[in-house]
Amino acid sequence: MDTYETEFSLPRGGRMVLRPVTAADEEFLLAVYASTRSDELAQAPWSDEQKGQFLKWQFDLQRREYDARFPDAEYFVIMIDDCSAGRIWIARDDQEIRLLDIAMLTEFQNRGAGTMLLRWLIDESKRAAKALRHMVFVLNQDAQRFYERLGFVVIEELGAYKHMEWKGE
Repeated sequence: MDTYETEFSLPRGGRMVLRPVTAADEEFLLAVYASTRSDELAQAPWSDEQKGQFLKWQFDLQRREYDARFPDAEYFVIMIDDCSAGRIWIARDDQEIRLLDIAMLTEFQNRGAGTMLLRWLIDESKRAAKALRHMVFVLNQDAQRFYERLGFVVIEELGAYKHMEWKGE
């Protein structure tokens, strides 16, 4: 994992920094993960404790899966104006750049940070002549539309996910 920070100026003002994840970030990262599952879990007839246990279990499974399949992946906390705002996981190999995951806490969404990060990866994929790929949950139409606006197309549907690749805007 890289130990550098990457800094961006946000389009509407403010500063965004990607900094490598540390062990001290685990509670925050779990909170970000939980925020991505809140609508889904609102429908479950479980206690808050049961939901918390389920989220921790799923979060740990996801991280272990990424670590096993993408041992050289980079894990970053997205900082906006010195506040922890989200996470981005990126894997790179000789042929592709794979956006494993990107998630922002609700209060930091719609500020252009996600678009800026995707454009950064698009630029890298162009320079390196590598495919840029990402998976989107089939029921997440908002995310699919976001990626399509940036030039991604669905290349495959596999189980509960649509595999998307950047093909140009």
